[in-house]
Amino acid sequence: MKMPDLAFPEGIDVRFGENADQVALELADAVAGVLRTRISEVGCATLVVSGGSTPLPFFEAVSGKNLDWSCVTVLLADERWVDENDPASNTRLVKSTLLQHYAADAHFLSLKQPGDTPALGLAAAEAELAGLARPLDVLIVGMGSDGHTASLFPDAPELPAAMDPHCPEVVSAMTPPSQPHQRITLTWPVLCDARFTALHIKGVDKLDTLQQALHSPDDVLAMPVRGFLKPGLQVFWSP
Repeated sequence: MKMPDLAFPEGIDVRFGENADQVALELADAVAGVLRTRISEVGCATLVVSGGSTPLPFFEAVSGKNLDWSCVTVLLADERWVDENDPASNTRLVKSTLLQHYAADAHFLSLKQPGDTPALGLAAAEAELAGLARPLDVLIVGMGSDGHTASLFPDAPELPAAMDPHCPEVVSAMTPPSQPHQRITLTWPVLCDARFTALHIKGVDKLDTLQQALHSPDDVLAMPVRGFLKPGLQVFWSP
């Protein structure tokens, strides 16, 4: 299809597909290639994904890739602070769709830990991620209509600290008033330097949001996704 007329910064690779399944397959091929390379080079790899409905075809496609998943660590970029049996749980989603088939052998790190609030669970989450290799190898993020990505919401009072390039924390609690659930998210310094970063989005409305984000690119607190619109990013979009 004809690529929409968006002015991307130099160094961003844009892939527009005909449908969600095609784009998911292309993304799965790219991700599997990076994982295989990293396993070959250093013996292990990290895959950080986001929840929601858009990545479902990707989860299913990449789980069928025949690679040494026992050497792959999988985790979410962010999570709602709900029990795993809650329909809103992205941990539940990942376990039921991504960690299947070949990918069932992957090692999963959970952001959701015991505690009534994400603030009370931060120490346990930090401990869970203590051995996480950095920089991350593969990061797949989405984008909301407000320009948030992961759980870096514009209206979250914790956003300035979590987006600070010098933030020492790996994870941050997020309490955006616009959302029905409190959240936990990897901080921007952890997310921003992944070896392979893909923005996986779907729908014409997301192109409108992306166009808005491409204006005033330095105002990252207004639209946190702007912090990822830089050379090296790969954008995967479908109608």
